[in-house]
Amino acid sequence: MRKDIHRTHSTHHHFSVSYPIKLLPRLYSTVLTPLIILAIIFVGVWALGGTAISNVSEVSVSSIALALCFTFIRLFIAYALALIVSIPLALLAHKSPLMERILLPVFDIVQSVPVLAFFPILVLFFVRFNFLDGAAICIIFLSMVWNIVFSLVGGLKVIPGDITAASHIFGVRGIRYFSEVALPAVFPYLVTGSLLAWAQGWNIIIVAEVLHTYIPGGVSGQDLFGIGSLLVQSISAGQTTAFLYSLVGMVVVIAIMNFLVWQKLLHYAERFRFE
Repeated sequence: MRKDIHRTHSTHHHFSVSYPIKLLPRLYSTVLTPLIILAIIFVGVWALGGTAISNVSEVSVSSIALALCFTFIRLFIAYALALIVSIPLALLAHKSPLMERILLPVFDIVQSVPVLAFFPILVLFFVRFNFLDGAAICIIFLSMVWNIVFSLVGGLKVIPGDITAASHIFGVRGIRYFSEVALPAVFPYLVTGSLLAWAQGWNIIIVAEVLHTYIPGGVSGQDLFGIGSLLVQSISAGQTTAFLYSLVGMVVVIAIMNFLVWQKLLHYAERFRFE
């Protein structure tokens, strides 16, 4: 696989990088554009408002679909935050051997602490502001971010030294180095870390939405409306049919996301791997 650095000679020397094609335009057209459209639709549904249903025996296909929308948007926001935070953290850890020796053990210690240990504190904090969605998004974010950070750190380590040296010689630094050299090089690792992070978010969604057990004197009506709380409430009320429908709906959404987004990204990312 050809992953090289090209020089274009003219009156003024110009430097460009290809890995073997530009990453961002094709990524936008193949994956991110439909994903952003889907997210906008979900935000619109979320903006219409919604509360936890009071009688799980009245669960319908529309209520399950709405619950999935609420859950998806929480996951999406948490993932976006994890992506924004993890990239600078990984770059900072990779900046120098000293920073790596200091930060990687710190990251490993923080990652090793169970995220649910922070949850009661987060819930009590956000209860004061009547923003329980914030607690759910934060705990999902904490469960996601380290998967991406460590994947990116591993990806930055495999960039060949001659490519880094050549880019510095031809003045490719800062944002340009990140977008034209570092990002394409670590893209396969970013996709893998994101896939693991997204799966971790689904794993914790029930705890993130069922909040009343963490609120002093809490009641089930304080749970966030979403597919996680719908699963818990339906099984607690003995509504097996509602539980099965909710479970099937969640599996279908996960499968669609995996087929339309993650599998395409994994296949696309293979062309950027160094051999």
